[in-house]
Amino acid sequence: MFGPYPFQEQWRPALALVVCLALLSASVSTWIWGKALGPRLLLFCWILGVPLMALLMIGGMLGIPRVPIRLWGGLPLTVMLASVGVSVAFLLAIALALGRVSKMPVLRWMATGYIEFFRGVPLIALLFLAAILFPYFVPPGWSMDTLLRAQLAFALFFAAYMAEAMRGGLQSISPGQYDAAQALGLSWWQTQRRIILPQALRKVIPSLVNIFIAAFKDTSLVVVISMLDLLGAANASTAEAKWWGLYIEPYLFIALIYLIFCSAMSAYSRGLERRLGIGER
Repeated sequence: MFGPYPFQEQWRPALALVVCLALLSASVSTWIWGKALGPRLLLFCWILGVPLMALLMIGGMLGIPRVPIRLWGGLPLTVMLASVGVSVAFLLAIALALGRVSKMPVLRWMATGYIEFFRGVPLIALLFLAAILFPYFVPPGWSMDTLLRAQLAFALFFAAYMAEAMRGGLQSISPGQYDAAQALGLSWWQTQRRIILPQALRKVIPSLVNIFIAAFKDTSLVVVISMLDLLGAANASTAEAKWWGLYIEPYLFIALIYLIFCSAMSAYSRGLERRLGIGER
């Protein structure tokens, strides 16, 4: 569950994981978004929650011992890589999708080049690039932790796939929607924010959730750059002398965890599609 994190301090990643899952659950709750102060309250909770999770995981303050990032692992690392990577990728994908369908040639070429490059390069190659070759491309004395590099590689990679899904949604919008917005005097940004993007994202919910699930499972690839995520921690446990002979149990256990998380995302997607009437109107 927690990889090489010091055993006596494992209550910290456990509590940080609970806080993270609570914030994520609240962020996708339609009940909270339907309240007048819901979005503001949610933003306030994130402002408090992120420093709290950082304090719990890193320590070094308030009498909490410091734990190096290289000792992070297990389920908290998997959830962190997936949630932060997908969130950053989603925002970047919106910009790329709008650039891909833009009438400005330079923007369109840049967005297309980015998407084609990252879709054509395996994720494992990007992880190797981030972990091994990154120090050669930055000025001497400037460094970035391996976790942050892996996080950046995840976000850049999955942003390209999300952008293509969003582009399909944007291209499915009738040109009459743009003409009606222009007739109402809406600016380009207002048209995209209030009319086009809500409809486009609604159409591609199944595709986006499919990418979210793939991103959560692909976090297991960080084991190739010596990061012990959930799968990496299971592999490491089978190499310890006291666990020799127990090869099936850890893999069944992590398979159950992956199944629970992926099934939850899939169930939420189906519920959201029913509420929005996707496929019915």
